[in-house]
Amino acid sequence: MKVGFLFNHDALHQVRHTAPVIAALVDLGGTEVTVLTSSPEQAIEVRALIGKAADAVRFVALDPGSVAAALDRALRFVAPFRRVAVLRRNLPAFAALDVLVVPETTSLLLRDRFGLTDLGFVWIPHGAGDRSVGFRDVVRGFDLVLLSGDKVRDRMLAQGLVTPDTGRVVGYPKFDTVDPAAPAPPLFANGRPTVLYNPHFDPRLSSWYRMGPAILRWFARQDWFNLVFAPHVMLFRRAVHASVEHRAVRLRPGIPREAQGCPHILIDTGSERSVDMSYTRAADLYLGDASSQIYEWIAQPRPAVFLDPSHARWQGNPDFAHWRLGEVVGDVGALPSTLERAFADPRRFAAEQGAAFAQTFSVTAEPASRRAARAVLERFGG
Repeated sequence: MKVGFLFNHDALHQVRHTAPVIAALVDLGGTEVTVLTSSPEQAIEVRALIGKAADAVRFVALDPGSVAAALDRALRFVAPFRRVAVLRRNLPAFAALDVLVVPETTSLLLRDRFGLTDLGFVWIPHGAGDRSVGFRDVVRGFDLVLLSGDKVRDRMLAQGLVTPDTGRVVGYPKFDTVDPAAPAPPLFANGRPTVLYNPHFDPRLSSWYRMGPAILRWFARQDWFNLVFAPHVMLFRRAVHASVEHRAVRLRPGIPREAQGCPHILIDTGSERSVDMSYTRAADLYLGDASSQIYEWIAQPRPAVFLDPSHARWQGNPDFAHWRLGEVVGDVGALPSTLERAFADPRRFAAEQGAAFAQTFSVTAEPASRRAARAVLERFGG
């Protein structure tokens, strides 16, 4: 059986969600594994994550073509020209496979638009969050969906997006890329508690557009906390963001001058540390909005605060289930007192966070990546 793993995105944040499964498949044997990447950076990242298994894997570099690359640079906030072009221009590489494993859903165009109807599709979501974008009808197009835990599986079953056969709980392969016994990397040496601010890029749900610059200015002026500003890696990849899901377009504000070069503020708009859990493991309080990183954060229950600039009707809404894991604030003026309460009672939401982690992630003695690899072999007859 020939199994391909596709990495076809602007950034590297999706790689750790599926790359560990490559090494597990190689270890189990019985398959020819191909890694298909659309940038040299992706290939380097995969090789680093899978180690010696890379010697048993074939790497294929995919080219989008110069026209699509130019269109993407100009209009990427409207449509993913480059990603679609990568699929269209490299059909022979995909046609040579029996199964394709992906961390996103655009790849289904290979079947639905480009005619590769014999190719089996496996989706491993790149995150375990609550946003409605993760529960769209497109999920039904996959032959196998490998999920982190009961929370996501049960919601997909209820919406008819998967069946008991197509939706399998395997755990969270990204956790296999981190040694939980290793100490978290130090971020500052001044002894202050550290806040991680992790806004999303979605123009309707993100706190950055309406509140973010003011938050950074406040942290720059105060002397109680350190701040790590590590937004979703896509936020600063584009100057304009559009949400087809929410029919919204916003111009991204820049980072205020007061925060730049401030000794107690670390700004990271997209390095390796922003996607490898360095910050979620080392910080003391999570400040966010719609990002699924909150679920990686609660692997170790700690205070969390959620920003609600649009004053959403979030209570009882499954798209905002994570907002039950900390206080929710609607304006920057409420932030100081909210942070003070959170640090005064750091265990206030520990029970809710522990329960949410157990529902979101299935953890067994067998690593998630190996469980995922076995599920692929069982489903497709390897």
